[in-house]
Amino acid sequence: MGQHHDHGAGHEGGHGSLKSYVIGFIMSIVLTIIPLVVVMNDMMSKNGTIVLILILAVLQFAVQLWFFMHLKEGENAKWNIAALLFAILILVVVVAGSIWIMAYNTVAS
Repeated sequence: MGQHHDHGAGHEGGHGSLKSYVIGFIMSIVLTIIPLVVVMNDMMSKNGTIVLILILAVLQFAVQLWFFMHLKEGENAKWNIAALLFAILILVVVVAGSIWIMAYNTVAS
């Protein structure tokens, strides 16, 4: 009757270390500041700026998943990463295919 079970004691439960959070936070700040500086100072062409923003947005997404959502940890880490990569592949195919079809229809019309 007087038993007390301390669930979760002795293991981290999938949480990252302070070092991991600080590294992720600094990377997120840097990946946010770079496009801001480029846009504010008009350092690149319009197309170059768009490409830079898209690349850094994808990197920001990866940093968020890796350092804050702990995608790499747990017993199903490999399957989580595989599912994410498959979803990204499908997304890229759908978006690229849509852009290709819209561009082709614009030229053909």
